[in-house]
Amino acid sequence: MSPRSVDPSGALPRVQPTLRVAAVQMVSTPRVEENLHTAAALIAEAVARGAELVALPEYFAIMGITDDDKVRVREVEGRGPIQDFLSASAREHRVWLIGGSLPLWTATRGKVFNSCLAFDPQGQQVARYDKIHLFGFRQGEESYDESLTIEAGRQPVAFDVPFGRVGLSICYDLRFPELYRALAVTDLQVIPAAFTETTGRAHWEILLRARAIENQCYVLAVAQGGRHENGRETHGNSMLVDPWGTVIDRRPRGPGLVFGKLSRARIAEVRASLPALRHRVL
Repeated sequence: MSPRSVDPSGALPRVQPTLRVAAVQMVSTPRVEENLHTAAALIAEAVARGAELVALPEYFAIMGITDDDKVRVREVEGRGPIQDFLSASAREHRVWLIGGSLPLWTATRGKVFNSCLAFDPQGQQVARYDKIHLFGFRQGEESYDESLTIEAGRQPVAFDVPFGRVGLSICYDLRFPELYRALAVTDLQVIPAAFTETTGRAHWEILLRARAIENQCYVLAVAQGGRHENGRETHGNSMLVDPWGTVIDRRPRGPGLVFGKLSRARIAEVRASLPALRHRVL
């Protein structure tokens, strides 16, 4: 796989030494309008605290009672209330906004792409990533099979902001380090998720810190976190991890924000003191 890099200006962006970021943790419902209202309030709070890049969780707009609910609200790329909300919010607040994931149209009947969209401060869509790895899990009475309603994406995606290069992935992708290597060197990985409580309790933080350490970049993990109306319990524990694997901020449960400032000097310090990226042979 070769990554698709998106630079809307057609030129390298001016380097910005720091970037204030926020992860919006939610406990989304089956009602799109209600979830958008909740997201709007949390985005506004993040911006009031100085965030320049804000990210929403996987399925921020809908956590349906059944898996088919997301198929019923799927949108064609470029049209629909969820995408209109993301574009308008980015433009209103003049921030980079990463729309966790939303269901987008695919030609396969009964399925959607689980897509993460990024918008610039003018409200223009600058990147789209379709989730590549589809979650499957069975333990006792708990089971999931995303392949029943989701069509897998095929291409890694990264895009540029003035601070540096941002990679996109979604939830179960976190378990596949080769995806992050395919993105080459990034400065920030944004990972929206709806990890189950069972798998999240066991593996979420370990995997997040590993991705930050091995790629020597910041990781902004943006989760669903609580008990949903469909009975599903998501792990939460949204966090910001620095390139050394240190957790800067986290939110264990419930709606709210994770906040922090990224530093290019910190990235350079870690990469200079332990030049693992330059030591790679594969």
